[in-house]
Amino acid sequence: MIKFLFGLIFGIGLLLLAGYFFTTRGGLYMGTKGGPLPMERFVVNKALDASIGPSAQDQSPLHADEANLLAGAKVYQQSCAGCHGKLDQPASPMGKKFYPHIPQLLPPSKGVTDDPVGATHWVVKNGIRFSAMASFEGTLTDNEIWQVSQFLRNADKLPPPVQDSLRQSPVQ
Repeated sequence: MIKFLFGLIFGIGLLLLAGYFFTTRGGLYMGTKGGPLPMERFVVNKALDASIGPSAQDQSPLHADEANLLAGAKVYQQSCAGCHGKLDQPASPMGKKFYPHIPQLLPPSKGVTDDPVGATHWVVKNGIRFSAMASFEGTLTDNEIWQVSQFLRNADKLPPPVQDSLRQSPVQ
């Protein structure tokens, strides 16, 4: 039994030592041009899902009507479009300089239209650690966060007046 425990501790120590040398001797590229590390997407998605937790099931107190979608479009243009892109335009070149890359959220991309509105609300409100996604709590009101979340949830089926407002220059 003692040999087994010694072997187990020795094996764990070797793994830790190998990991240390791998990361400190250049085996782990930390530049933004590198791809994801082994299992990185899996681990990050699990951590993000656990962080969002039951908030993903939150329902918006606002209806996805034209007035709220227009208000959400205005918030998007003022706070989000610089990084996440504009309607029917290629993603911002700045987004490729970050890792993970900043996703385009409006068509032609599908953005977060398949995410629950509560999950989008959580992300806008809290941000995402180790990414370029900032927290907008304190910058936007909760009502504005819900409006932009509803807007993004429905980005693939926006009424023509909302699409027209997105094609105009944002009013500051």
